[in-house]
Amino acid sequence: MKKLIYIADDEKNIRNLIASFLIKEGYEICQFENGDVLYDAFINKSCDLVILDVMMPGSSGFVICAKLRAISDIPIIMLTARDTDEDYITGISLGSDDYFTKPVSPLKITTKVNAIFRRQQTKKENTDKVLVFFDLQLSRESLIVICQNIELNLTNTEFNFLAYLMENNEKAISREELLTNVWGYDTIIETRATDDTVKRLRKKLLNAGSEVSIETIWGFGFRLVKK
Repeated sequence: MKKLIYIADDEKNIRNLIASFLIKEGYEICQFENGDVLYDAFINKSCDLVILDVMMPGSSGFVICAKLRAISDIPIIMLTARDTDEDYITGISLGSDDYFTKPVSPLKITTKVNAIFRRQQTKKENTDKVLVFFDLQLSRESLIVICQNIELNLTNTEFNFLAYLMENNEKAISREELLTNVWGYDTIIETRATDDTVKRLRKKLLNAGSEVSIETIWGFGFRLVKK
């Protein structure tokens, strides 16, 4: 069965360009001129992935992303014409899975979409796997992380990031390996994704009183350690 992808962007040419690449990959596409229309459509019929522009008439992409994340954990890719740290951090913090600056590369977006669905398939093949690292317990079946009897509220990216570190126990993992296996980049690009994700995860582990911390290996990457 074809994966269904919703695309919302007020620029028709951009919608058509991205859609044409994804259709060639075998995906079913529905296009929308703004996020409000996409959200209404999602309420009636959910999709498998959303590509969402930030600046559109009506509600901003950030607002729509937050509304979607409140009711679903589907992957969300955001597009923006503004290359600012503030926009990037806002998009990632709201739970988007990735963030592309215009002018967008439809090839890179298609590569990212393929990688997201590959990871989902891998996750399904490991649904019975439960990972334990000191006071952290992660269930791939229920997509839940428990710490000190408290369920951590993690985004998809945070969950996958933590799962990968737990699978490797106290082994140091490079940023490049994380970008490939968590974010699905086929080629290494300059991104703050790992550092921003670590910052948010550290705060959530600290608030839960965890005895586990994420240690930075300067110039290399990260590893999980007991405090």
